[in-house]
Amino acid sequence: MYHNPVMLSECIEGLAIKPDGIYVDVTFGGGGHSRAILEHLTTGRLLAFDQDSDAMQNLPDDDRFIFINQNFKYLINFLRLYKSLPVDGILADLGVSSYQIDVPERGFSTRFDADLDLRMDRKSGFTASQVVNQYSPEELKRIFVEYGELNRAYKIAMRLVDARSTTEIKTTAQLKEILLPLAERGRENKFYARIFQALRIEVNGELDVLKDLLQQAIKVLKPGGRLVVMSYHSLEDRLVKNFIKAGNFEGIEEKDFFGNIISPLKPLTRKPIVPNDEEIEQNSRARSAKLRIAERKSDE
Repeated sequence: MYHNPVMLSECIEGLAIKPDGIYVDVTFGGGGHSRAILEHLTTGRLLAFDQDSDAMQNLPDDDRFIFINQNFKYLINFLRLYKSLPVDGILADLGVSSYQIDVPERGFSTRFDADLDLRMDRKSGFTASQVVNQYSPEELKRIFVEYGELNRAYKIAMRLVDARSTTEIKTTAQLKEILLPLAERGRENKFYARIFQALRIEVNGELDVLKDLLQQAIKVLKPGGRLVVMSYHSLEDRLVKNFIKAGNFEGIEEKDFFGNIISPLKPLTRKPIVPNDEEIEQNSRARSAKLRIAERKSDE
């Protein structure tokens, strides 16, 4: 197993697993959550998605388990293919696995010098290097504002444009060196983390894929089925929170004649569940995790 699953007991509790149910782990990663789900199943089944082929090093040898080496945006297609509709629960642990961060050549970590890659699916041809070297100043500014929530986005964009006019920006170390003068003293790591986050979200289309997942979840969950989503930054958490509460991504509430919010999901967590201090101490990846749980309402 290549990472400690974050908030494992809270995720399992949130799924309220039925021993004969059908469950989906859309972010297999190191397989920690999947293994725990399998322990609670008897005749049930678990389908797991991961677009990163490295995840295949960790597959459990279990007849009740099906692994799908694809992005979870294809959720409905594959559930249909494996005759697994509807399902009793969906678990999504968003963000980057510790394994991806700890493998230097993937370029996910600000700690190592590596190619500017940041692809979760290495079969995809589109890398962070292409974003940095080919996007217009306006496009760069947009991703640093929207996905990095950075204040000096235009200055960041122009600095990259100026630098690439003399030499192609190929590595994480180059990128950091070019942008260092714009980082606040003593807070450089936080600054770089936001730069990398913005590029990673753009390269992998993460927010669009998350929206896809949430909309498909409603179609595949049984009434009473559980949706358990763990996010690691405010952009993802806001989408999840709004969708669970209002059935849309803007959080605009529509109410019925009796004043009840019209939404296909019933929130089971008013505020997100966060890890305790002990878990954060043992696993720094857990620090920013927020867990939200919802139940599919019946269609009456």
